[in-house]
Amino acid sequence: MGNWLRECIGSFDRILTTYPAGCQIPLREWINPAVKSLVRTLGPAFDALTDQMLFVLRQIETVLLWLPWWLVIAAITLVVWQATKLRWFAVGISAALLIAGMFDLWDDAMRTLAIMVISTVLTVVVGIPAGIIMATNRPVRAVLTPILDGMQTLPSFVYLIPFVFIFGLGNVAAIFAVCIYALPPLIRLTNHGIHLVDPATVEAADAFGATGRQVLWGVRIPLAVPTIMAGVNLAIMAALSMTVIASMIGARGLGAIVLRGVNNGDVGMGFEAGLVVVILAIILDRVTAAYGRRLDPTQPAKT
Repeated sequence: MGNWLRECIGSFDRILTTYPAGCQIPLREWINPAVKSLVRTLGPAFDALTDQMLFVLRQIETVLLWLPWWLVIAAITLVVWQATKLRWFAVGISAALLIAGMFDLWDDAMRTLAIMVISTVLTVVVGIPAGIIMATNRPVRAVLTPILDGMQTLPSFVYLIPFVFIFGLGNVAAIFAVCIYALPPLIRLTNHGIHLVDPATVEAADAFGATGRQVLWGVRIPLAVPTIMAGVNLAIMAALSMTVIASMIGARGLGAIVLRGVNNGDVGMGFEAGLVVVILAIILDRVTAAYGRRLDPTQPAKT
């Protein structure tokens, strides 16, 4: 009786301290064959897409690297001044870019900027329409909300794995990983901005006989533009941070310099590249935020 009781207690104790072996979900055994099958089936299409993306990226890189450094700095300074209307800030940006060039990281900064241009365009082309559909279609919103929750809480390194498997190491995999990482804030804020429009304004448009499509494109979306631009701003910041992380899968640019500094224990190298990333982030953040304020139809432009 005593042995039986001890065995029962021991079995119960094992159940409490060790997860039952037969209850595991073999998720990796389901995902890996599916991904391999997808790659085998759509391999030629992925190869063609990779070639096209590399072509576009190389063209942008070639133009940015061909332009004289002083012309690029002058153009960026002019854009910053036109957006913010703050001369002192534009002069500060110009000085910061001059300092960045003194670190001998100009070419890497232009490569990072080229990746950012493509990633931002793809993110905006996908994110804003997805946010509009999410705002106007309740079933789509019910499906997308938990997906976006998962995307925003998923560790950033996880985004690198599937795209490396599909596109291989290099800039193309990095671009798609950056886009997926940057999409959730843009989709959410586009949806949020459309829902924030004053119901009284929508009712007034309805009272004048506007159709649902006319209310959406003529009232809701224009009034939601400042919030949408805030989403673009957040997407750009997320894309820039992910560009640095994507150096682990072969992305060129400033992220590769940061990674090299980590691998070599070179604190100065990593700090220099990180400082240039900060300068790019400030430029992109202030310009998009300023244009977002200027596009607000309910308020005068602010400086």
